[in-house]
Amino acid sequence: MTTEFINVSVVVPTYMEAANIPLLVRRVFKAFEEKNIQDAEVIIVDDNSPDDTQKVCAQLNKEGFSKLRLIVRKSERGLSSAVLKGFAEARGSMLLCMDADLQHPPESVPDMISALRQPGAGFVLGTRYGGTGGVSKDWPLHRRIISWGARLLARPLSPLSDPMSGFFGVKRAVLDRGLQKINPIGYKIALEVYVKCGVARNALREVNFLFGTRNLGESKLSSKVMVYYVLHLRELYTFLYFTVLLLVLLVLVAAAVGCYCYLK
Repeated sequence: MTTEFINVSVVVPTYMEAANIPLLVRRVFKAFEEKNIQDAEVIIVDDNSPDDTQKVCAQLNKEGFSKLRLIVRKSERGLSSAVLKGFAEARGSMLLCMDADLQHPPESVPDMISALRQPGAGFVLGTRYGGTGGVSKDWPLHRRIISWGARLLARPLSPLSDPMSGFFGVKRAVLDRGLQKINPIGYKIALEVYVKCGVARNALREVNFLFGTRNLGESKLSSKVMVYYVLHLRELYTFLYFTVLLLVLLVLVAAAVGCYCYLK
């Protein structure tokens, strides 16, 4: 492992993604080289995949990718907890997360870093909506519909234009102030981090990107994932609005008692 100064850590949670990792790593580090980013590392956090992930990463290290690290988890499972594990082990003060399936373009990583380096920035989100963002023309219709519905359900929780995006970054100082509140269960860790860490609207930056299609490996989207998403939203709504709902309830009870006493 390199002992060079690291300021940016890109965390990639994986399970059965050995086929995608070599191209992902090469493209990310090529993007770093083209933008003269020398203070960044990539951390693969793998849930003990029964494939060649460990061999692939070892081979990449031998090829000279010294700023690539692999963490293999054997007692935990789940995307969000994998991301948090990567953030905890990261050496950088700026933390990024992206998928391994190449649907998040590695060439956009430098833009995400640049946005997070801006004065006042605390959180950056890769978004498919607005500007030059979008999705591949080959993305299935049913996935578009699911994404639209999920995005609509989450809109009252934050100003994020693409709360379903797993392509995001956060400064460690921002993450640390809400770390104890973060629920490691679920799949939409970007929304969780934004809400639980109390990121101010003026600290949010968004970067447009074109969401690609998976060419290798299998999608992790399932009915179980969608159920977890709904339960996750319920927890976030309770976290944000419980006090408001309680106050409204108390006002209604007080009003009802007052009306009863008056009529009596």
